[in-house]
Amino acid sequence: MNTFPFELDEFQKDACRYIDEGKSVVVCAPTGAGKTVIAQHAIHRALDEGKRIFYTTPLKALSNQKYYDFGEKYGHDKVGLLTGDTSINRNAQIVVMTTEVFRNMLYGTNFGAVADNLKDVKYVVLDEVHYMNDEQRGTVWEESIIYCPTNVQIIALSATVANADELTNWINTVHSKTELVDTDFRPVPLRFYYFDSSQPTKLLPLLTPSGQLNNKIKPEKRLYGRKFQNKKSHVKDVIRNLQASDMLPAIYFTFSRKKCDEQMEKCASLDLITKAERAEIQQFIDEYIAENPHLYNNKHIEYLLCGVASHHAGLLPAWKILVEKLFQKGLIKVVFATETLAAGINMPARSTVISSTSKRTDSGHRMLTASEFLQMSGRAGRRGMDEIGYVTIIGTQFQTPEEVAELVLSDANPLESRFSPSYSMVLNLLQRFSLDEAKELILKSFGYYSSDARLQPLLKQYEMNEHEKSERLFSCSHKISDEEFLKYDKLRHLYVQNRQTYKKICKQEQKKNRPLSPEVQSFRDSNKAMLEKLHSYPCDTCNRYKKHAKNLEIIARINTRQAKLMKEMERQRDIFWNKFLAHRAVLNEFCYLKDDYPNEFGVTTSQIRSENELFIAQIIFSNVLENLTPAELASVVCAITTEDLRLDIPYLPLSEKVRKTLNLIRNIKRKIEKVQSHYNIDDAMYINPYFSALIELWVEGAEWETIAQQFDIGEGDIVRSFKRVVDVLRQFTTIENVPEALAFTAREAIDKILREPVDVD
Repeated sequence: MNTFPFELDEFQKDACRYIDEGKSVVVCAPTGAGKTVIAQHAIHRALDEGKRIFYTTPLKALSNQKYYDFGEKYGHDKVGLLTGDTSINRNAQIVVMTTEVFRNMLYGTNFGAVADNLKDVKYVVLDEVHYMNDEQRGTVWEESIIYCPTNVQIIALSATVANADELTNWINTVHSKTELVDTDFRPVPLRFYYFDSSQPTKLLPLLTPSGQLNNKIKPEKRLYGRKFQNKKSHVKDVIRNLQASDMLPAIYFTFSRKKCDEQMEKCASLDLITKAERAEIQQFIDEYIAENPHLYNNKHIEYLLCGVASHHAGLLPAWKILVEKLFQKGLIKVVFATETLAAGINMPARSTVISSTSKRTDSGHRMLTASEFLQMSGRAGRRGMDEIGYVTIIGTQFQTPEEVAELVLSDANPLESRFSPSYSMVLNLLQRFSLDEAKELILKSFGYYSSDARLQPLLKQYEMNEHEKSERLFSCSHKISDEEFLKYDKLRHLYVQNRQTYKKICKQEQKKNRPLSPEVQSFRDSNKAMLEKLHSYPCDTCNRYKKHAKNLEIIARINTRQAKLMKEMERQRDIFWNKFLAHRAVLNEFCYLKDDYPNEFGVTTSQIRSENELFIAQIIFSNVLENLTPAELASVVCAITTEDLRLDIPYLPLSEKVRKTLNLIRNIKRKIEKVQSHYNIDDAMYINPYFSALIELWVEGAEWETIAQQFDIGEGDIVRSFKRVVDVLRQFTTIENVPEALAFTAREAIDKILREPVDVD
């Protein structure tokens, strides 16, 4: 085991020992517990053994941070970086990358052969593996684990989750011998406080020493209409209390970008920093802006000089980096941030403040999940600097103190599979495997492995129905079985019907003054024989006949319900394979497969990375992108890569060529939607030209100030949409069978998009 300049905690020692034994390991520990040490141990081993190690993260910003940290620690010549748009020293011994890049390598498509990609790789660190829970991107982690060669040791680092043992057992099943190191140990323990607006001059301990809710906390009054709109903000009271109790620096989490900025402005007047700190901040800003001149007129500079800042996706990337650096130096005392900051960026704080334990969604307010709360609260407490981390929850009318206490005391949520076959996955698997082998891989997914947990509600209902059936077991005093009873019952109903029929015939014949025909007499005699047979059954005179009949009728209804439940459980178990087959069927309809093998159209589509690869492929092959200028191409791609926004953005007129091209693309979208609908596929396709006019202006050479002033939206949102365009345009230049003229125009557009501030990570 490699030596560190400090004593390792027990869970770190256990994890390092398993790595030394050649095993894969899942490390599940709270935020800030020191999981990175385990990754560093694997890095030391790789360097000593002359092997390579991949370090994957969910976010490009995290990858950039790790690349810088490892370069400083191990030497920049030993460290490489691979993200969607960056490739530095890709053959280094330590290569940091986003998890998507690692997954794409394992597909062995436009990244080259798998054997070449993973040459001499002995370890892969999957940092923040709890991202498997991510609705949109979680499938990437499952695919990475399924396709990772078994000779590569996986070091999976996760925040606390409820079913770490299930995750470990699954990796053990689909990959190689894997051990779990699960700990709730926090080197810096947390203490929880509550801000009650009726007592604004203090922070109240949330819990008593015995773990009960502090009865001095009062629930917030319910406010409606104008009273709610004019409700006083207590953010300054909260920060004053933190400052008075020596609980700064703090990250103040709120769920609105607008509120982040407003709260920052409100707290600027607080005396949070010394003159010396203000001078140090000014010097740091001056030096940073000299390297990033596009930040020169940033309206938030004045707030940094007061020791406060906001941090959210609407800000420019370079500005967020500046805030992070100042906070890491202890010069910013409070950062008002959205929950995205909880994702792993290195911004240690003594305190975290959570503005509400409920958040607004499209369907109304909902409570935070235990895992969301743990991620945010876990940012409190700096190892080696603080003895205790402080978490303060603000009282709101959308939550009761009891609900807050319950959330604080809750265990983390379990990981849930987000595995979802896509067109690209289908094509990549069929490029390398037969249909049966592809099915075998799909059935290796964590979703299929954990389907029993997913089926629990259905299984529970099935068991309840079976219990109801057992409760209804009828004890017949004549020892008549249910089968015999049903025979009697059937005969009884038949006799009653026949008797009614005979009576009708008799009336008709009587009216006509005709004697009964021999056939009718025979019918009467057979009915009499049937009656005699009924008399031979004990059921005929049993006073519990009706109860027995009713009982069997209810059991029949239960059996019908059980059959439906069984069918639904089978459907749920096979949901991933059925999705795979549905995507395969659509690909066949569009002629992308021949005998379950991708043709040239299929090969191109297999190399595309987007929410709907078939949509992008159809656009390429339809030739609608030909003869566009770089600005027009960027504008069109911007529309098909921008998701639906809930923002009210004013319409900016598009150039005629872009408008006509988007109309042609709408026809392509309609055709795909029609086929997808037939196979119950709902893969998203976008045509949202919110930023299309802006990117056209930008590629044509407009200044950033001109772009940012077009409408009131976060500059970070514009940058992010431009970067999505670059990601797709770059794919046009690397995937197969793209017309050379289109690839050339895409390169030109990329060069013109990537200038400050868009090119800053």
